[in-house]
Parts: sequence; structure tokens; C-alpha cells
Amino acid sequence: MQSWVTDIMEQFGYLGVFLMMTLENVFPPIPSEIVLPFGGFLTTYTDLTVIGIVVTATLGSVIGAMILYCIGLLVDVERLEKIVERFGHIVKIKKVDIHKADAWFDKYGYWTVLFCRMIPLVRSLISIPAGMSNMKFSLFLFFTTIGTLAWNMILISIGVILGENWEDILGFMDVYSYIVYLLIFIIIVAIIIWYIRNKRK
Repeated sequence: MQSWVTDIMEQFGYLGVFLMMTLENVFPPIPSEIVLPFGGFLTTYTDLTVIGIVVTATLGSVIGAMILYCIGLLVDVERLEKIVERFGHIVKIKKVDIHKADAWFDKYGYWTVLFCRMIPLVRSLISIPAGMSNMKFSLFLFFTTIGTLAWNMILISIGVILGENWEDILGFMDVYSYIVYLLIFIIIVAIIIWYIRNKRK
């Protein structure tokens, strides 16, 4: 995967960066942790510029996020209710739970999108619930762009600084990912426990 990604970026330059970042959002197994630092490294020995890499990478990411947002629009609350009606009893979910989750995302969703755009894997998938909750598109676009730009600038800058040693960042990103996933897992478990206790009361 890594050699395929870097070969395309070397061969097509900005277009390669744009395509990889668009695919990275729609197809998460293509990690931005490879695309962005390598993009930064490319600026050290080619005619590509840091600003050009940042702009094309951000544009590709945002377009990818928009695609997933549109997919989320197709799976709205009403369709989820129908799914819950048929299968909700299996996992003990009711229609009211869907509405509570939707209301929570309506209230905190913008900041969630901003924060999650800086978490590997989750940064792509967060666009789907944003669409499902019918988040106002202009605000979704704004917070997605801000979060994406921050993430892109950091990783591209690291690639520039490390140069030909850009792959050194991959080990650190693995540790960062594990820590973030562990925190998310703990939060989810805490929410489930709280939910179950409230149900019993």
C-alpha cells in the first residue's frame, strides 16, 4: 500500500496528492499519515511547494468528506427508525434512543467534527453521522476544513523537517492512534454503563 501511494504521488505530483487524500477519506485504509509526511518530503527535492501540497491535500480531504456527508444524508433518522423497528430489540435500542443521539449531535456535532478531523480513521467516518443528522452543510464544510487544514499542515511540516527520514513519523502516529482509540473505547464503555444504569432506574 505504502509504495503504491508514494509512487502515484511522485509520478503525478499535486494531482497525485489530491487523489490520494480524496481516496483516504472515502477509503480509510489509505492513511493520511503516509500521504502527508511524504508530500512534505517531496517538497525538499522536487518543484512542489509546501503551500501547494497543503492546498491540494486539504481540497482532496474536504471533497472526500463531502462524499461521505452525502452518503450520510441517504441514511437519515427516518430510515434508522425503520431499521430499529425491525432489529432494535436485538441490541435493546428504541426510537427514542435514535432521537436522543440525533439531538446530541445537533448540539455538539460541529465541535465533534472539528476534533475528529484530527483522529486517524475516525477523521473520515465522522462525515457520515454529520450527514445523517442533517448538519447544516455550510457549518459542516467550515469545521471540516479547519480541522483538516490543521491536521494537514502539521503532518506536511513534519515531512519537510524530517526529509528523507519522513517514515520515522509512522511509529509515532501508531502510538498516537492507539492512545486515542483507547480513550474513545473508554468513553464508549462509560456511556454504555451510564445508559444501562439509567435504563434499570
